[in-house]
Amino acid sequence: MNVYVYTLGCRVNQCESEAVAQAFTEAGSTVVKSYDQADLIIVNTCTVTAKAEQKARRMIRLFSNSAVTIVSGCYALDGTAGLEKLGSRVVVLPLSRKAELLRLPKALEHSLPDTLLSDVRSFCSEKRFETSVFDFSAADFAYHSRSFLKIQDGCDNSCGYCRVHVARGPSRSLDADEVVRRALEIEKHGYHEIVLTGVNLTMYDHGGKGLGGLLEKLLPALGQDIRIRLSSMEPDHVDDRLLDQIADFRMQSHFHIPVQSASDKVLERVGRTYGSSHLEYIVKRLREVKEDPFLGCDIITGLPAEGDEEFEITRSFLERNDFSAIHVFPFSPRPDTALFDARDRVPESVRDQRAAILRSLSETSRVAYANRQIGRTLEAIIEEKSRGKWYATTGNYLRVEVLGLNDSFRCGDLIKVKMTAADKAVLEK
Repeated sequence: MNVYVYTLGCRVNQCESEAVAQAFTEAGSTVVKSYDQADLIIVNTCTVTAKAEQKARRMIRLFSNSAVTIVSGCYALDGTAGLEKLGSRVVVLPLSRKAELLRLPKALEHSLPDTLLSDVRSFCSEKRFETSVFDFSAADFAYHSRSFLKIQDGCDNSCGYCRVHVARGPSRSLDADEVVRRALEIEKHGYHEIVLTGVNLTMYDHGGKGLGGLLEKLLPALGQDIRIRLSSMEPDHVDDRLLDQIADFRMQSHFHIPVQSASDKVLERVGRTYGSSHLEYIVKRLREVKEDPFLGCDIITGLPAEGDEEFEITRSFLERNDFSAIHVFPFSPRPDTALFDARDRVPESVRDQRAAILRSLSETSRVAYANRQIGRTLEAIIEEKSRGKWYATTGNYLRVEVLGLNDSFRCGDLIKVKMTAADKAVLEK
């Protein structure tokens, strides 16, 4: 049986999808990279914005025209989102049972083309297994040359615009010893980068030693040729213990911070638990421990209480701190959130105008950052060979075409390159 796994949303979803793909491979199925080759398609959805849900619906309709399509993930929160109405071959497995997908390959072991849909419906009809959000554990990756390790799930915050804590539940952390065991297994399989993922990654074990304490245990256990990347850094649990560990040369020089707003007034209004002074401190410390790191951030324009002055505070903060890339999201009211019916919402035209201003700033900053890297020698992970050209991702998260590689190299190799242009590099020997 040919299986295609399609992922929307965050790196947690990517990590979970890879574990599902590995389960099918181990059961004898073939994981394909094109939906039109598949007998069975699994869609791992996202609910963070209305656009993410809209894209999910569009892709589900498309996929179900050619194959049995299972829908799970955050948009399938309770199985009642009307998703099964999108196609006669669509079957929904609610988010709370998502880990059961890991048992599906065995259940379909003897399925025939004529019985596949009924077998899938039977499997998804009722809960049969006790599962954990940390059952998703892959050591081989079908869709990525860099590996992913999920160490945290859920969120204890209740940000007024965010539906994720409703979908994913409270924060839970994978035991530190198990994190180390899984990381060593990934390293043994030949991967040179592990992306640590979580719904709120810096909330890892926040009642104990935190993410910094985990890195104190993990880094000494790993070899010198493995690199660690943090998928995202929510500001409220970034402390000096974590920042000190980031100084290790194996920690990739790329950081993504969900800033959302730099206005203390707006942050308080939407339920964020940090202020602009803490954001400034994080940026300052990251630049102290890493040479010219790639600093990306999320910003939501048009949040309730964001007047012209508050927007200017955010714009000035971004410009002053020279972020390398800004992911801009116009405020999208989400059901089941405190701000869904907010009366102090910004007019959509103003919200979208502010988004355009920040996207322009982001493009200017991205080009300037990439140009600053010209002449530098950087580490990179080979990602793919396409149409005779090799591409890699640098430690500071630049995708570059690499000259000087040959067929003795393979995807996933750790190499050194010298940047010759903003998007090109040559192999350093």
